[in-house]
Amino acid sequence: MELLIGFSGSLLIAGAAYLKRSLSGSGFAAAVILGTAMFTLGSVVWFGTLIAFFLSSTLLSKWKKKAKEKAESGYEKSGRRDAGQVAANGGLALLMCAAHAWMPHPVWWYAFLGVMASVNADTWATEIGGLSKTPPRSILSGRRVEAGTSGGVSGLGLAASMAGGLFIGLAAWLLLQVVPGQYNPSGMASEWLLLPVWAGIGLFGGTIGSLADSLLGATVQQMFRCGVCGREVELQHHCGRPAVRIRGYAGWNNDVVNVAGSLAGGLAAVAAAAIVAVLS
Repeated sequence: MELLIGFSGSLLIAGAAYLKRSLSGSGFAAAVILGTAMFTLGSVVWFGTLIAFFLSSTLLSKWKKKAKEKAESGYEKSGRRDAGQVAANGGLALLMCAAHAWMPHPVWWYAFLGVMASVNADTWATEIGGLSKTPPRSILSGRRVEAGTSGGVSGLGLAASMAGGLFIGLAAWLLLQVVPGQYNPSGMASEWLLLPVWAGIGLFGGTIGSLADSLLGATVQQMFRCGVCGREVELQHHCGRPAVRIRGYAGWNNDVVNVAGSLAGGLAAVAAAAIVAVLS
């Protein structure tokens, strides 16, 4: 029954996203597999947290799309999400869910929450931060960089990433009302008192994960220089010609950086939950 419900729900949501051109064909298939497995191995809480990320990020990607076109033109991937993007955003979270199904322990939930908060925070930072009227600054040097540059951080983008992490924490708390008392790091009897706990864990994990993503983007992610327009881009081809690699390591593309950043967010959420448990 869990398999059937998970498949039906995932098919409905991913199908709507595909029809709205938010998912490619491969992205649609990957999203159905990911959602079905998440519901089957986890519960409505795990699945619902994933859907909260997917719906919010999909809606934001459509918001003021014209205004973000210039910044997005240098991204390796934008627009319709393919299987690689779906796996990068949800694959690690699915591993946490599977680990919990195999060897139940609250630590897997905390890590999952941090991972989902991270990918949501990073997506919100990209989609909202791309509208900033002030050019971002390099997370390494603090110097102004062009909008869309990997490792660039703006005030608007940072605020958006914090809001994205907070959103996942709040969504998780709301979903946990279906199964109250689970994954309680503080031992508090009142679910209402747990609201700031989950909000704080989502905020902290998401922000750390998003900043880690920016740091990796500024250091190890492979970046290229377009020989036509001179822009620093994530693409190996730009303006119809091959671009020259100027920094980073082979294999460290946007998807790999996203996974590494979300792992940092997951670890940060586990640490936050441990601190709450010690202090409470």
